[in-house]
Amino acid sequence: MINTIIFDFGDVFIDLEKEASIEAFKKLGLNGPNEDLLAVNDLFEKGKISEMQFIETFFKYIPNATIHDVRHAWNASIGDFPLHRLEFLQLLSAKYRLFLLTNTDSIHISRFEHKVGMSFYSDFYRCFEKVYYSYEMGMRKPDPEIFNALIRKHDLSPKRTLFVDDKKSNTDVAESLGLHVWNLQVGTDDVIHLFDQKQLPF
Repeated sequence: MINTIIFDFGDVFIDLEKEASIEAFKKLGLNGPNEDLLAVNDLFEKGKISEMQFIETFFKYIPNATIHDVRHAWNASIGDFPLHRLEFLQLLSAKYRLFLLTNTDSIHISRFEHKVGMSFYSDFYRCFEKVYYSYEMGMRKPDPEIFNALIRKHDLSPKRTLFVDDKKSNTDVAESLGLHVWNLQVGTDDVIHLFDQKQLPF
């Protein structure tokens, strides 16, 4: 019997580059992310630069925008959270221990939530007993030691743990350690559809 589920694709549940934010930035004159913006975003998510330094980068590409404009456009993604996906996770968390390995970072989410008065992301993270971010887990490469450390730290039984990912290299490693594996080698939209339909392999 499965009693623990480890998810390794937080971006499937939460995508901080949702269409709502992309469209909001397009209206300000920014056609899409570029290497400069992505690099600065990575630094911001890791807490290496301030929110103001992060925002100032946008002004290079949308010089007529204001600080309010940039914050409003970025916040648009928060209002685009699918509640039924959260409800599904809440149902799962009532029955299983849930862990999340993810590249999606919450450092800046709490600031945005405070500004707009929403708690979708906080409610999402509450579904998990522990959330591990990529920089906490090394480079999140498929390394057996990462999974072994996770199993030891939380006293998990491989026979009772399900590992869910959409990358074969990750699921191969998990399977070699004796974990049950749900390998979703499909596109992001298909993965989201599976969860929206509340389909799990047990």
